[in-house]
Amino acid sequence: MPESMNRGKNAFDVVVEQDAMVPVRDGVRLATDVYRPGQRGKAADGAFPVILERTPYDKTAVSRSELRFGAAKSFARPEVAEYFVRHGYVVVYQDCRGRYNSEGGFTKYLDDAADGYDTLEWIVRQPWCNGKVGTMGLSYAAHTQAALACLDPPGLACMFLDSGGFSDAYQSGIRQGGAFELKQATWAYRQAVNAAAAAGDSVALAALEGEDIRDWFTRMPWRPGHSPLRWAPEYETYLFEQWTAGAFGEYWKKAGIYGAGYFDQYSDVPMVHMSSWYDPYPRTATENYLGLSRRKKGPVRLILGPWTHGDRVKSFAGDVDFGRDAVMDGTLAEDFLALRLRWFDRWLKGVENGVDREPAVRYFVMGGGSGRRNADGRLDHGGSWREAADWPLPDTRFTEYYLHGDGGLRPGKPDADEAALSFDYDPNNPVPTIGGAISSGSPLMEGGAYDQREAPQFFGCKPPYLPLASRPDVLVFETAPLAQDVEVTGPVRAELWISSDCPDTDFTAKLIDVYPPSGDYPRGYAMNVTSGIMRCRYRNAWERPEMMEPGNVYQITIEAFPTSNLFKAGHRIRLDISSSNFPHFDVNPNTGEPEGMARRTRIATNSVYMDRTRPSHAVLPIAAAGGKAG
Repeated sequence: MPESMNRGKNAFDVVVEQDAMVPVRDGVRLATDVYRPGQRGKAADGAFPVILERTPYDKTAVSRSELRFGAAKSFARPEVAEYFVRHGYVVVYQDCRGRYNSEGGFTKYLDDAADGYDTLEWIVRQPWCNGKVGTMGLSYAAHTQAALACLDPPGLACMFLDSGGFSDAYQSGIRQGGAFELKQATWAYRQAVNAAAAAGDSVALAALEGEDIRDWFTRMPWRPGHSPLRWAPEYETYLFEQWTAGAFGEYWKKAGIYGAGYFDQYSDVPMVHMSSWYDPYPRTATENYLGLSRRKKGPVRLILGPWTHGDRVKSFAGDVDFGRDAVMDGTLAEDFLALRLRWFDRWLKGVENGVDREPAVRYFVMGGGSGRRNADGRLDHGGSWREAADWPLPDTRFTEYYLHGDGGLRPGKPDADEAALSFDYDPNNPVPTIGGAISSGSPLMEGGAYDQREAPQFFGCKPPYLPLASRPDVLVFETAPLAQDVEVTGPVRAELWISSDCPDTDFTAKLIDVYPPSGDYPRGYAMNVTSGIMRCRYRNAWERPEMMEPGNVYQITIEAFPTSNLFKAGHRIRLDISSSNFPHFDVNPNTGEPEGMARRTRIATNSVYMDRTRPSHAVLPIAAAGGKAG
């Protein structure tokens, strides 16, 4: 560990107790490592504030996101623990139930509320705890924080949630708009392999590693006992439970995955909710901010960067670069360790360091770069940090951009009495996923910003690798070249009037920043900004699926993830409408069969209406003046 990292102002040594087995309410014991301040090789006397992380990724392993800008490798969790211990904290890492050294069976997300509460109870009883506990962690380790906070456990004093902490997993993280996020399948497969390796089960490991997950994605939907996870039954079981629970019923209202249902009883402690535009959780972060900042004394803070999942020391996402200012290190703080240390020092130690006077919202506006290809071969899109008092930004103008039959996207409503555009959606030839708000999708899909053009690196793409806009099942609507810059910052949605000749189908919407041709990009560049999806059986209520009648016209709302992008003068704002985005989401077979269990497919003729009485449109949050430069 670098000397600059391991020398805190108190210069404590580190004493660790490994695999303390913490009992929880059902008798299962959770493996827990406790890192304590020490002196001359022995634990120091007295009680200290505690920092807790609960993880399914091995409490002793390297965390890929614990990385400094320019460093060759990430820090292992014991190294991170040492940093905080030397600043006067006890650090506790715990393996989640059924993972690595912890007992019990693993069911993703659903045991973490009670297990987290019981762990907090155990911590505050220990003589080395002064009664104050802060939590931290990325992704699943953010979900575990939100889960325990739903039950308001004793001792919880502050939280720092990085890229996770479900407000509503039905709409962000497991499902979205009724469709199922297939990153859950790729995650389950990889973690089943890791679990078999950790358990030393050579037979299960060989069976799992013998499966080709890419091949399996060509044979969907899977069936229990006939999937690449059949060699790991507990992983297969929870995956199918998520996949087939299509309606918003009791399954989706549990503490571990539905924070919004617990906001009133949620712990009232200072908290940071951090995410990024190409991460699966900017909607979760903004919903948590809105739901909790209005109910709690907090304070509640929101940080939104331009990164992919946890990649805060990268200036790029996918094939697009946002400039050196996009990196957290040297902008928001010296580095991520220092950012969290200031938060913990203020709320666990009472240090008057000014954290409580910082702006409620810090966000990164993408755009404003040169548009050239940089030395790394990426589009220089640029961007800058801003500050704001609230979210959505005060004085946001939510502006309607209407779809027109000539392919236009304009503020004015259509004049035609009746106009519609139709396309055939074939579930056996879905629109391939090219970037987006994705994590855990490897080797099938990667998050980020890309030119919306097919290429060999993207699953499902085929020669001649033309733009997605050339597909007959993609409707394209775009503005004229902009006369001036337009900043879109906030939640984005599409209000569509649609019909189908099938009982159920999906509609997708994708917001795109279209660059004009240039020397570096003679064919221009269509950069994906944000997207959303809607499964039509849920058009009226998430709890009650209703099939459609052929010939009937229905109004639907597609909610895309929030974003912030500066569309430069000369660019076009584009909205693509289609009916699939695979393998990001499962494919709708158009038959109306139970989700995750269909055996047939139908080609759907889907229509979008854009006339005076059915004016389909996008609602874009136009920043009136933008936030203060940060």
